[in-house]
Amino acid sequence: MTLIIAGTVRIPPDNLEALRPHMLRMVEATKAEEGCEQYAYALDVAEPGLIRIFEVWRGQAQLDAHFNSPHMAAWREAREKLGLFERRLIAYEVAGRRPL
Repeated sequence: MTLIIAGTVRIPPDNLEALRPHMLRMVEATKAEEGCEQYAYALDVAEPGLIRIFEVWRGQAQLDAHFNSPHMAAWREAREKLGLFERRLIAYEVAGRRPL
């Protein structure tokens, strides 16, 4: 079953540029993982410091492996150091899909 992870996190706007290289490394490493179909961060244009997250995984086993990856550990350390807060992510289980 496909999993979609969607949500937001916040960072103090003054720390955004320091977090940017960590986000880029995380996106690149995650996209190379088995079972990752999409992985993206997007900066909200109306709310400084708001980062939108969107992920698509082939299944729970792949998402679990992602949570245990070395780049996830490095990401956790960087986001804590730079003050990332208000993490609001939701996992959606998708039984099927179709183009619109």
